[in-house]
Amino acid sequence: MKRILFLILTLLHPLLLSADDEATISQPNYDSPKVVYDFFLDEPEKMSAALFWIRSLMNPLTESPYDMAPEMMDIKVVIHGTEIVTLVKKNYDKYKDVVERMRYYAALGVEFKVCNLAANDYEYELNDFHEFVELVPSAFTELVHWQQHGYALIIPQVHIRRRSLEEIR
Repeated sequence: MKRILFLILTLLHPLLLSADDEATISQPNYDSPKVVYDFFLDEPEKMSAALFWIRSLMNPLTESPYDMAPEMMDIKVVIHGTEIVTLVKKNYDKYKDVVERMRYYAALGVEFKVCNLAANDYEYELNDFHEFVELVPSAFTELVHWQQHGYALIIPQVHIRRRSLEEIR
């Protein structure tokens, strides 16, 4: 009987929809986020796109109907790929836009944590980094630590778009 009812509903479903049907907007009751981002990029130039992942979390929550203050969000970014070079003072001119965006997020409470093992691989020391950077012993121990404390893990996947949005649409 269930199989027959399912078959009937499946066949009638397109007929039950009207031309006026449209998508709906959902506004769940979100809690203040506790997030740790894992930045491990293969090219430093992808750092700009990776930072949009932070914006995509913060902006909707700071706007209506949520109106969360940034200090209600607990966001950490663990950095241990080639993007580490964007955080070094001597590279400021090359990555100025990215550094200033990170500085802005840091002022809102986002913590930028650089893996000391990776820093050593690049032969960087503490004084090579901007003032908003914190060196941590290891990216992996840091990521595990925050996940054990209930933080959601987000790993940005940054792809190079080869066609414009107009072409894709």
